[in-house]
Amino acid sequence: MHVPIMAEMLASGEQPEVLFWVGCAGSFDQRAQKITKAFVTILNKVGIKYAILGKEEMCTGDPARRAGNEFMFQMMAYQNIQILNGYNIKKIVTACPHCFNILKNEYPELGGNYEVIHHATFIQQLIDEGKIKMVEGGTFKGKKITYHDSCYLGRANNIYEAPRKVLEALDVALVEMKRCRSNGLCCGAGGAQMFKEEEKGDKRINTERTEEALVTGANIIAAACPFCNTMLTDGVKTKEKEEVQVLDIAELVASSM
Repeated sequence: MHVPIMAEMLASGEQPEVLFWVGCAGSFDQRAQKITKAFVTILNKVGIKYAILGKEEMCTGDPARRAGNEFMFQMMAYQNIQILNGYNIKKIVTACPHCFNILKNEYPELGGNYEVIHHATFIQQLIDEGKIKMVEGGTFKGKKITYHDSCYLGRANNIYEAPRKVLEALDVALVEMKRCRSNGLCCGAGGAQMFKEEEKGDKRINTERTEEALVTGANIIAAACPFCNTMLTDGVKTKEKEEVQVLDIAELVASSM
């Protein structure tokens, strides 16, 4: 896939409408790379002028700050802000709620002020503007889908409607889990938990959440976060219910356009 890189774009005297912040998961995790590709497919089809930082993109520092390494976070953030400001970036879109939250809410105090949009909201805007057109009777028509609220998207930033509106546009039967929206249950990966062993307990949190999703009888569990995707996929495997797919909303939309 040809993905425009910021440095190349600047060299040819162009400026993108939006910078796509890929994030570590979207860059290096094999499963999350599929989400990145799906989102790029949407951007290409809609004809949006975008670019990525490529090798100049560092981790936002979210896991470092959540795990308590403030020094490491500030170093990473400062470097990112210098690059973003150097390119005069105004608008950033990302498929990761962790990157979204930290870029939007925690970078401004270090001098990084941008309009930051999560891909769920961005896709919803494109659907509302009529730029994304779905295939009649698409792949997922009438399928039962349940949506898992990512903590950093839901409780931290109050984004509940956008991903659900995107799913409704796919003409699916949306079934809610018992704990959803502001009462949703964490998948178990937030706050840098993704990178450490869990504490002793009776049950893994991602198993608990997956059970709640399976009870709805959904064929597909939709997520809008690469970490949630990993945790729920592991949960589905643990429960030996691999016929239930765990997909990102970008993947659902890209294959229905």
